[in-house]
Amino acid sequence: MTQELKYLKETPSQTAGPYVHIGLAPGAAGFDLYKQELGWDIAGPNAKGERIRIEGIVIDGTGSPVKDVLLEAWQANADGNYAHPEGGGDVEQGFRGWGRVITDFETGEWGFNTIKPGSTQGRNVGTQAPHINLWIVARGINVGLNTRLYFDDEAEANAADPVLNLVEWERRRATLIAKRTERDGAVVYRFDIKLQGEDETVFFDI
Repeated sequence: MTQELKYLKETPSQTAGPYVHIGLAPGAAGFDLYKQELGWDIAGPNAKGERIRIEGIVIDGTGSPVKDVLLEAWQANADGNYAHPEGGGDVEQGFRGWGRVITDFETGEWGFNTIKPGSTQGRNVGTQAPHINLWIVARGINVGLNTRLYFDDEAEANAADPVLNLVEWERRRATLIAKRTERDGAVVYRFDIKLQGEDETVFFDI
């Protein structure tokens, strides 16, 4: 007597949220679970280099701010080295180079403090311009979105960056460039992320 094989159905996919912040950034949701939150100061307060602030907003296809987004950031230190065993060199004690923030529930604004990273040596691609890697998840996004933030005052390095030059159209490359400003004597870079529509931010399939 033979038995007929029964195949299980694939579990339906789900988007992240709407309560993704409770598990990943509980402090912002009012839960005092961790001694120290993972975001807000990406590099660490004692990291050497130029102190900067990154700010922005995530915009949907209708032009409205998305108010339940979680962003993770990875970056090199001022010498261009990442804080892990294959980071390319010595990293000063206390440099984290990674953090997690969420958008403001009322305005959709997000931001974190850090130091400006140095140029890095990419694997098999040569020297890369200073940049910060960002990963974005939110309700309505099935798969996390990967993008990069470059700096508008690094024009020469940006022009030679091998990853940035993978983007064929100059107008599309411009969606990856943060604009430098100053506020109360502090350096602030503005980087708005557009999920859809005109001037949609470039996202990388990695």
